[in-house]
Formats: sequence, structure tokens, C-alpha cells
Amino acid sequence: MVYTVTFNPAIDYVVHTDELAVGMTNRSKSEQMYVGGKGINVSMVLAELGIKSKALGFVAGFTGRAIEDGAKEKGVETDFVHLENGNSRINVKIKSTEETELNGQGPSIPGKAIEELFAKLDGLKDGDILVLAGSIPDTLPSDIYEKILARLSDRKIKAVVDATKDLLLNVLKYKPFLIKPNNHELGEMFGVKLQTEDEIVAYAKKLREMGAVNVLISMAGDGAILVDENDKIHKCGVCKGIVKNSVGAGDSMVAGFIAGTAEKGDYEYALKLGTATGGATAFSDELAKQDEIYKLLAQLQ
Repeated sequence: MVYTVTFNPAIDYVVHTDELAVGMTNRSKSEQMYVGGKGINVSMVLAELGIKSKALGFVAGFTGRAIEDGAKEKGVETDFVHLENGNSRINVKIKSTEETELNGQGPSIPGKAIEELFAKLDGLKDGDILVLAGSIPDTLPSDIYEKILARLSDRKIKAVVDATKDLLLNVLKYKPFLIKPNNHELGEMFGVKLQTEDEIVAYAKKLREMGAVNVLISMAGDGAILVDENDKIHKCGVCKGIVKNSVGAGDSMVAGFIAGTAEKGDYEYALKLGTATGGATAFSDELAKQDEIYKLLAQLQ
């Protein structure tokens, strides 16, 4: 079973307008609402690929109920901790001549709720996959990823961690099955600016030496590189299409990689499916759909 954790899920309110005039009344041309958060995004895309998952995390108030209902409508099983106070956040994304975002803060998460989440995680069994993705709200301990993986370290659980800098570096001692920094984040971890594929591979191998089992480096328009558990290097180019949306593309790549390993147990195929799934989100107005994923996969085969 795949479990995803989203500490601070959101409703994304996307507004399209011709031109944003600061300090004036602006009117939208159209708007959409999407439920999300990195872990929930992974779960919704896994559902498109026929992989069952359970979404964990924290929700609060009427927005929390909407997030839970929206995830269920997309075929995701949920087991959120319901907070007694506050509301899950709304992120406003204004698409005009430039894109402007205003992300909500989210509810306060008390210690009692953290323990409730830990109790749910205690139910994971050998062979399960746990996806930890995204930043940590200020109301949670900064080492929450470490606490979770330490708690589960006595079981053969495959951890997938999609985070940046110290959040990622600090969990390598727990030997996560997959980490997915992009090339810029990889350089930031080591205080260098990476210029070539050889440099990217060299620093990806350093992360392997530090404990990561598989290291997937996304490089936007330059494709992706995987250094697998056998230190074999796999490279994949990008799919052809018009980029419409960057939100959720990285989460979709993670979902595609997980589905690919589950389907065939082959890392080269998993990299291609991950690339196609990320592209299917980037080329649409919402998260990837199954038909588009496999059309793009055919480009890479």
C-alpha cells in the first residue's frame, strides 16, 4: 500500500485576468478550484495510474472537508487527522501577464494531533511505501520527517522524500528508497552551481553515498537523470508539448516513478513513466490524466 502525507493541504483558487492592477478592483475572466498539496497530488495521480493509496495529514474546518471530499472524488482513500480549530488554507493563484501567488498559512497543529498522525503511521507494514513531500508548517517540529522515519525504521518501508536542503539531507541516514531534488536544489545542498550532466551525476552519487537508495534529478527542459540503487545511470529526455502549468508536475513525476516500479520493477521504465506523467500535468490545466500519460510515454519508448 502507498501512503502519502500532506501536512498543510490546500484549495488552490486559480484566477485568470487580462491584467492585474494593484490597488484597483480587478475582474476575472475565469476561475477554477483544485484540491491539493504535494502528497495529495501524488495520491490523485497514482489513482489515475491504477495504484491505490491512502492520503494522511491534517485538515481543518469547512475547507478541510472540501479537500477531503475532493480527494475522495478523485479515487483517493483518506485518513486525515481532523483539527478542532482553524481552517485548511486557500492558495490564490492569479494568472495574468505575470503569475502571482498568495499562499495561505494554514491551521495551527497541536501536539495531540501530531500523536494522532503517528498512531496512524504505526499501522504501516513491511513493503508499504510512504511518501513525504513538501515543506513543513511553522507549527510542526522542523525535524518531523526525521521523527517519522526514525519511528518506522524497524520496518521494511520504502520512504519517498521530495523535499529541499536540510529537510532532505537530514533523512538520508534512514536510507530513503527515493529522493527527487531538481538540479538547482541539488546544487544548493552542496553550495555549488552545477553546470554539466557529469557534475549533476557526481553530486547525485554523493547523495547515494550518504544513504539514498535511488536519486532522481529533474532538470525541467533538459529531462531527468536517475542514479539507481546499483549506481547505474539512466537518462531521459522531455516529452513534446506546450507547457501550461507547473503546479504538481514534480509530484506527478514521483507518482509515475512509483507506479512504474510497481508495474515492472524496472528503473528505466519507471523513469520514463515518471517523465511522461510529469509532462502530462505540465501540458494540461490540472493534474495528469491516464490517456495523456500513456500518449506521452509512447514518445519516450
